[in-house]
Amino acid sequence: MFDLGRSFLAAVERRPRATAISDGPQRLSYEAWFDVIQRAARGLEDLGLAKGDHLVAAMQNRWQMATLHWACQFSGIVMTPLNWRCTAEDLAWTLENADARALAHDESVLEAVRAMGRPAVPCISVGEAAFPEALGFDDLCARAPAGTILRAGPEDWSLMLYTSGTTSRPKGVPRRHRAERAAALAHVAQNLYSQEECTLGVMPLYHTMGVRSLLSMALLDGHFVCVPRFDVEATLDAIERERISNLYLVPTLYHMLIEDPAFSAERVASVRKIGFAGAPMSDGLMRRVQDAFQPDLFVNHYGSSEVYTFTIDQAANRKPGSSGRSALNQRIRVVHLTSDSPTEVAAAGEEGQIIADLASDEAFEGYWRRPDADAKSIREGWYFTGDTGFFDEDGDLFVTGRVDDLIITGGENVSPAEIENVLSLHPAVEEVAVVGLPDEQWGKLITAFIKVREPITDEVLDAHCVSSGLARFKRPRRYQFIDQIPKSPVGKILRRVLVADYSDPQPAEQP
Repeated sequence: MFDLGRSFLAAVERRPRATAISDGPQRLSYEAWFDVIQRAARGLEDLGLAKGDHLVAAMQNRWQMATLHWACQFSGIVMTPLNWRCTAEDLAWTLENADARALAHDESVLEAVRAMGRPAVPCISVGEAAFPEALGFDDLCARAPAGTILRAGPEDWSLMLYTSGTTSRPKGVPRRHRAERAAALAHVAQNLYSQEECTLGVMPLYHTMGVRSLLSMALLDGHFVCVPRFDVEATLDAIERERISNLYLVPTLYHMLIEDPAFSAERVASVRKIGFAGAPMSDGLMRRVQDAFQPDLFVNHYGSSEVYTFTIDQAANRKPGSSGRSALNQRIRVVHLTSDSPTEVAAAGEEGQIIADLASDEAFEGYWRRPDADAKSIREGWYFTGDTGFFDEDGDLFVTGRVDDLIITGGENVSPAEIENVLSLHPAVEEVAVVGLPDEQWGKLITAFIKVREPITDEVLDAHCVSSGLARFKRPRRYQFIDQIPKSPVGKILRRVLVADYSDPQPAEQP
């Protein structure tokens, strides 16, 4: 079985002069990039990092960040990327938690690095250095190794992502080379990528979607186009300039692209395959994306950092809301909401918790130093995702939200996703998020937060919900019109922020 270093080396040998990566005016062929990657691997080893050590990297999607990722794959160092929006406290905690042997950063993290103070490990900088003794990226890559550095095998650790923290610290998710490669191969197959594909590298490289885009291109001699951070004009320019053939984004970024005045079908005409993941796409947005791109392939990918792929639907617009069926390397079940056993399977149409088989080639094996999290999520060889959903009569999975997001109102379980899909179809609604706010009478009051295209009243939205067939007990009791729906850096709705900001007593409507 190949490790990731050998996978990249195979691409170099197949098409050495094919464009591997670009970042604005910077363009490198596979042959030229391999030389820089090997130099970076030599530089990391000269700093004292060895196989199994962790490199914490906090950077935007620059070619240097991608280079460090691949250098780690050749040297056996564990790439440990961190959100470049991190605070000094986040940085210090991660360096300690991961037992990091070095820190790499760019100017987007400069303030946080300086506020943290000089770390006890070597510091590598791209652009302005936080401290005089930091090693510049060019200096890191100054010397070529005497021979090819190729130290990792398929069983070695490749990467450790940190999952998003809510009420506690994020959890480290260590993944082996074989799992990372299997996930990348599945990504190629499930998105029908072909030789010399060209993808947009804007999903952050601290996120599983960004990593998958990076790895999958190398498996088929493809071109990874760096966009350091999402910006509509920069993204459209990159698509036009590089004739990008596929997009793999969270729904929020599609929304931002097609709603911007700069968007036109002509500017994205090269894109024939689109995929989304990271969060559900509302029915309304799905229709607008289909109309805007008219793609040959429209993929809904449902997965996680822990187990890359759960399910795939390669015709997402065929049945809006469906996440399809188990992917190439996976088995999926839905069990009763309160069950701790993978054998207590829910009936078709019954909402429950989604679980995944950890025998998958793509699966992780447990969290980094978090036996408490392992005990909560791993049971009898199955990963309890914390997501809710159900299988319809055809066998397609519908993901309805998170167990923690379920709204229990008047003794009934209500999924926010169902209400959001209905409201998203109203032409005056641009974006919507539904949460349950504390209420003395109902326990939780179903509340819809709406970003509108044009003014609209509560009464019109309520009538729309009823006429759409939404059960009366599920319709919102309160509508709140806001300028922006709060989201995480990768586009997930931050329901907890809405709950915290708007949990004030409101009169509840009678059913």
